[in-house]
Amino acid sequence: MTAAQIIRRKRDGETLPPTEIRSLFEGYAAGSVEEYQMSAFLMAVCFRGLDRTELDALVEVMIASGAVADLTHVPGVKVDKHSTGGVGDKVSIVLAPLVASLGVPVPMMSGRGLGHTGGTLDKLETIPGFRTDLSLGEFAAQVEHIGCALIGQTDEIAPLDRRLYALRDVTATVESVPLIAASIMSKKLAEGVGALLLDVKVGAGAFIPDHAAARELARTMISIGSARGCHVVALLTAMDRPLGFAIGNALEVEECVLTLRGEGPADLRDLVLEQAAEMLVLGGAAADVDAARVAAATALDDGRAMAKMGAVIRAQGGNDAVLEDPAILPQAPVRHVVEAAMDGTVTRMDVRAIGEAAVSLGAGRATLGAAIDPAVGFHVTVKPGAVVARGEPLATVYAGSVEAAATAASRLASAIVIGEAAEALPLPLVLERVTG
Repeated sequence: MTAAQIIRRKRDGETLPPTEIRSLFEGYAAGSVEEYQMSAFLMAVCFRGLDRTELDALVEVMIASGAVADLTHVPGVKVDKHSTGGVGDKVSIVLAPLVASLGVPVPMMSGRGLGHTGGTLDKLETIPGFRTDLSLGEFAAQVEHIGCALIGQTDEIAPLDRRLYALRDVTATVESVPLIAASIMSKKLAEGVGALLLDVKVGAGAFIPDHAAARELARTMISIGSARGCHVVALLTAMDRPLGFAIGNALEVEECVLTLRGEGPADLRDLVLEQAAEMLVLGGAAADVDAARVAAATALDDGRAMAKMGAVIRAQGGNDAVLEDPAILPQAPVRHVVEAAMDGTVTRMDVRAIGEAAVSLGAGRATLGAAIDPAVGFHVTVKPGAVVARGEPLATVYAGSVEAAATAASRLASAIVIGEAAEALPLPLVLERVTG
C-alpha cells in the first residue's frame, strides 16, 4: 500500500493494521516517504487519533529505529523524569542533580524547544562548553561514575522520533495525545530506565490544556511503560501561569542556579521538591514521599545538589564557574521594562501567548533547524491575582535589538491581563497524582 493510501485511510478515520504503521514509518526513516507526506499523516493523527494497537505499533517501530541503552551495570533503580512542556519549566536542571545527590541514578535524556515551550537541551547549552551530545557509551559511563547525565537524544536512541519531533514542532502537529505519548515513551524505554516520573502540564500554557485530556495522556503513557516493565507515576501540574519568573534559555539557567542556592522562586522550588520526592520513592531511596520531600529539601539547602550539578557540568565539558557567577551566561544587549497600564489585579495570563512571544523574540524555533538566541527572553514578576499599580513593573524583556524588545513588550503586555478581580483561582501547583 502506498503512503498516500495510508494517509487517506487515516484521514478518513480508519484503523490501520500494525503492518501499515510500520511500513509508513520505516519508509520515512529510509527516505522513501517524503517530509510532506509524513506531515500530512501527522495532521491526520491529530484529527483522528490512534487506537491502542496503532499506538503500540508506532512505539515499537520508534524504539526499533535505534539502539537500546544498557545500564544494567549501574547499581540501583535508574529513574528519569519527563515534562510534557511548559513556559518557564526548567525543573529538570535542578531536579536531576538533586535526586542523584541522594543516591538514585538519573539518566536524563531531554529535548529541545517544542512549539511555544522551551527545551532543556537549549537551556543547558547556554552553559559555556556544555556538551549534550554524549554517545551512549559516554552516557552510560557517566551515570555509573557520577550518578547523573543530562543529554540530548543521541543518533543511536530512537532516531525516528528525533526527526518526527522536529517535524511536529513546525507543522502544528504537537497537540496530539498519541503522538506525545509515543515520542516520550519511545525515548524513555530506549534509554534503559527502570522507573519514570511524568510531569503532565495542565492549563492554558500546556499542549493539553484540559485536565481530563491530560489525565488520559498520563494514563496512556503509564500503560505503555507498564506493558514494557517500566514503573511510571505521573503528576498533573499547573501551567496556567509561567513557572518561576524566567522565560528564555540563559535566563532560566540563571534561575536554576539561584534555586540550587536556595534563592529561587517559591513555586519552582516547591515543584522540584514534589517531583524529587516521587523519584526518590521510585528509586527505593525513601519509604514514602513525606520522608523523601524532607531529604530532598535538606540536600538542596546544604549544597549537595549544587555540588552534584557542578560534577555533571565538568563531566560534560562545561564551565562550572557558572554556578558561582551566572553572568558568564549569554547576555542580551537590550532590556525593556513592561509596566502596568492601569491600577488593578492581574486577572489572568495568556501563557501560550507569552511562550509564543518568546519564540518570536528568538528564544525558540519558528522553522525547522532555525537557530535560537540563547540570551533573549522575559523575566515576568507577577502572577494571577497580583494587585498592581499603574506604572509598576510587570516584566523585563531581554532582546537583541530595540525594535525586537518593543515588539515583544507589546505582546507581553497584551498577554498579562489586568482588571478589577481575578477571573478564576489559580490552579494548584500539583493537581493530581496518577498511577497504574
